[in-house]
Amino acid sequence: VSPSVFMNCVRRDCGAIHSIISHKRTSPAKTRGRSQVERKEDDTMKQPKKAPILKSFGYAFEGIFAGIKKERNMKIHCTMMVLVVAAGLFFQISSVKWCLCFILFGLVMALELVNTAVEAVVDLVTEEKKPLAKLAKDTAAGAVLIAAMMAAAAGCVIFIPELLEWMHL
Repeated sequence: VSPSVFMNCVRRDCGAIHSIISHKRTSPAKTRGRSQVERKEDDTMKQPKKAPILKSFGYAFEGIFAGIKKERNMKIHCTMMVLVVAAGLFFQISSVKWCLCFILFGLVMALELVNTAVEAVVDLVTEEKKPLAKLAKDTAAGAVLIAAMMAAAAGCVIFIPELLEWMHL
């Protein structure tokens, strides 16, 4: 085998490997001289088509509603959110305070959903009691607890002065 024929084979094979690794579709010019199997490999490595945006939102809302329906702590967070909104309307808090409340609602509820997802994945992966599984679950729950405690502290900073002013103290 001459060196030029050998180098052409190396370039062709390296190009095929590179296109498979990088998930790029090769141009028709690059597929000349390659077998059907090699071309099929390129086709099977294509990225799957993403769902339409409305379907993606639908899946997200399914996850939110499933979390509210199945998770006790999520129900508690939703109840607290309703109470805070009622108190905010009653005391007519400022726009800045509303924004802070909404950010904290989102933070706590999003972390609760992530915690639920972490717990579900850990339960799916192992039924045994493993130290890493415990660590994953405990740290996710800890993140929710920290956010909820900070949200409660911010709520006190926002609403205690409003309550004292309403009581004329």
